Amino acid sequence: MIRIGANPIGWSNDDLRSLGGETPLEVCLAEAREVGFEGMELGHKFPREAAALRAALAPFGMACVSGWYSAALLLRDAEAEMVAMRPHLDLLKAMGCKVLVFAETSNAIHGDIAAPLSRRPVMPASAWAEFGARVTAVANATLSEGVRLVYHHHMGTIVQSGVDIDAFMAATGPSVHLLLDTGHATLGGADPAALAERYRHRISHVHTKDVRAAVLAEAAAGDWSFLKSVVEGVYTVPGDGMVDYATVFRALPSYSGWVVIEAEQDPAKANPLKYAKLGFANLTRMLAEAGLR
Repeated sequence: MIRIGANPIGWSNDDLRSLGGETPLEVCLAEAREVGFEGMELGHKFPREAAALRAALAPFGMACVSGWYSAALLLRDAEAEMVAMRPHLDLLKAMGCKVLVFAETSNAIHGDIAAPLSRRPVMPASAWAEFGARVTAVANATLSEGVRLVYHHHMGTIVQSGVDIDAFMAATGPSVHLLLDTGHATLGGADPAALAERYRHRISHVHTKDVRAAVLAEAAAGDWSFLKSVVEGVYTVPGDGMVDYATVFRALPSYSGWVVIEAEQDPAKANPLKYAKLGFANLTRMLAEAGLR
């Protein structure tokens, strides 16, 4: 019941498009197929019309896993968000996707390489209830159309730390599920295994990226931006860093769905095919050892 997918961000970065900007989509898909991935999440080089997207994926036998959506629920209500999200939701439905990757970005700094993470937005305690109600309303609407909203906690956004994640989960209803990202959890100071244990029944998507401990320490000491941390190599593929994946996967004994390698690095420093092969081999082994595959 578990399928292994990839995010194209290891080949071509979405937040800093100079990283891998010259790499054609076809190279990304061909190398992902060579490695053994069953599907790909969307990136900025993918067609956003269903027939064209199917035509791009079909020669490589790749499924469409899902795609990121940048929300602005701090600025608009759920009805307005659904109108803005409609083309993306309809594309995912047409491609047979079961989850929609959702993150609030209206005041985020993750795309600004000059903005240190100490300047990231922090939600006032009094604002969680309204925000949670809006996210829940959107999640109810997407689920009624057969697509589960999975919220992506992310560095440089209002849902970054373990405290943020707990507040968010408490403020949202059961239709809202969590996208557990092991790399963002670790970089944000949370324990991904503890999150997996606490929210296992509301986790419907998993992103696996590892964290290099030495770069993490340097990033924290220097108050780096999110993108500077990426460029300097804070992230790598699963099994190549400090994340305890054995404990994470043991905390998800009933998980069913996609497990995606989303390990953004500078492709000039970290060859995408080499690291994709390493991550896929490690992830396949670790899932098997946990009895999940």
